[in-house]
Amino acid sequence: MCRGRMNNSHAQSPLEEMDPEEFDGGRVVACVILGLSFVVGAPGNLLVIWTILKHVKQRSHTVVLILHLAAADLVVLITLPLWIYSLARSWVFGQTCCKAMVFVINACIYSSVFLITLMSVERFVAVRYPFVSAVWKRKKALNKVLLALWSAAFLFSIPVIPTQIVGEDGGKAHCLYRKYTSDTQELVCLLLETVVGYVLPFTILVVCYGCLCSRITQMTFRSKRKSTVLIASIVVVFAICWTPHQIGNIISIVILAIKHSYKDTAESLETVQQAMAFIAGALVFICSSINPVLYMFAARSFRESLRDTGILKLFRHISSTSPGEGTREVSFVSRRQSNQTNSSQCVTESKDQINMF
Repeated sequence: MCRGRMNNSHAQSPLEEMDPEEFDGGRVVACVILGLSFVVGAPGNLLVIWTILKHVKQRSHTVVLILHLAAADLVVLITLPLWIYSLARSWVFGQTCCKAMVFVINACIYSSVFLITLMSVERFVAVRYPFVSAVWKRKKALNKVLLALWSAAFLFSIPVIPTQIVGEDGGKAHCLYRKYTSDTQELVCLLLETVVGYVLPFTILVVCYGCLCSRITQMTFRSKRKSTVLIASIVVVFAICWTPHQIGNIISIVILAIKHSYKDTAESLETVQQAMAFIAGALVFICSSINPVLYMFAARSFRESLRDTGILKLFRHISSTSPGEGTREVSFVSRRQSNQTNSSQCVTESKDQINMF
């Protein structure tokens, strides 16, 4: 996704932000962070995918979205050994492979953002409008939405193909740069990534969970409450991991806008951006590895035996939170109110009979 400079206008992706040439000891730290992300995230996401596909037969919309999110994160993480080798030595896989890998990574990152947003919207509809959610499930619309989501993710990643290049730094080749033909092209790329990949999704997330905050503690069904809190934690991690990178994007946009009229300010902002770029790039890849850890924490209370693992029980429990559960919850409340009405009628009739005597 897009910042750095060479001959023409250049920008870096999250991996590029971890360019070891710009930081003392950056090479070692970058490799350690990427290595830990791979060791934790790849097996964790594989476990999530295997558990859902193998053991969860009745899958709610939430579990299906978690499955797709794990698949997107896994694709990003399995490329990390190549990036680690490239950072430690140099990029030896050619420019075509460089463009293809960064394109796929961008598409998966976009899809992860869209999936988290869709999960939040699905939770919002399931809690606030359960009957609409039940109709949504009956129409089997989720597959069509997911197809559109993945198509959009690959579509928004197309600008990577003509701009991503292999450049030399310190006599070594690195798949770490994007070459733009003009400032306008770079500005369009940055705006696209910032607005579509962060501002719009994050606005939707804030609105959805702002509306749900008062309802979470009032939920009758424990499974519904637990799945809503789990998705909220995924959203919080997304915000923490992606905000620094997007702040870097915004700083880059400001630099492009003022670099001719306010050169000193633009240089100062570029220094700030470079100082925060290392942490921002690391957080992006940590984000892809941390969701399975959240599932494990959420599953602790479900572990009852070695055969039925906690994470399996968690996904089965969440699957009981299908859109139809909202209808069941409303029905439960309606039945309770009906029972209360019937009880009051019985009390009234009893009083009438006593008065007759």
